[in-house]
Amino acid sequence: MFDGRFRAEAERTLKPVGAQLKRSGITADQLTVLGIVMAGAASVAIANGALRAGLLLLALTALPDVLDGAVAKASGTASPRGAFFDSVADRFTDALLLLGVAWYLTNENPGRIALLPMAILGASMLISYERAKAEALGYQAKGGLMERAERMIALAIGLLFNNLLIPILWVMLVLTCITAGQRFVKVWRQASAEVPPRAPTRERTRTRRQSADRRLARSTTRQVRRRSQLRPPR
Repeated sequence: MFDGRFRAEAERTLKPVGAQLKRSGITADQLTVLGIVMAGAASVAIANGALRAGLLLLALTALPDVLDGAVAKASGTASPRGAFFDSVADRFTDALLLLGVAWYLTNENPGRIALLPMAILGASMLISYERAKAEALGYQAKGGLMERAERMIALAIGLLFNNLLIPILWVMLVLTCITAGQRFVKVWRQASAEVPPRAPTRERTRTRRQSADRRLARSTTRQVRRRSQLRPPR
């Protein structure tokens, strides 16, 4: 939902901030690394039951995450390498945060409830994979009820009101699974509407080139014979 409705506006708002950070010498990769460090600190705080500190660190984790793209664009360093690094960092920070929540639940609520954050992590990895695979095939798979931004907001609410943490985690799991289904259906419809033409294989291309060469050779031979017949005797 955030990607479809608010990302463009957020990028326009953050563009001057990115330009200012670029002038200060801060790079997009440095911000991405800072986000990972903040997520690790938030995970440790949450695991040890310091949920308010974890909430603060979670907010600090989000800042580099939204600013690294603005800095990359302002400095003209946006590249596939940077996009890959940012995407991997997002998945890694998601895992750190949910592992911290699972550790906290293990201490506070003995039993199987600690598997709940792990289920959310698995579902979130699935929707990320769906988008990556769809874009690799030339389709579009953005959108859904519970994307990464919505998951972080929901987790922040759960950390703020710790008595609501488990119900919020259940809501996150349900909505994340629904999002995975939405993306699957979206890509399935795109792929079913138009089957892309199969690219010619190397062997087929070589055969076509050889056939074209033979036709050209036969045509050239006929032209030479015709000219020799029309040439007057010496």
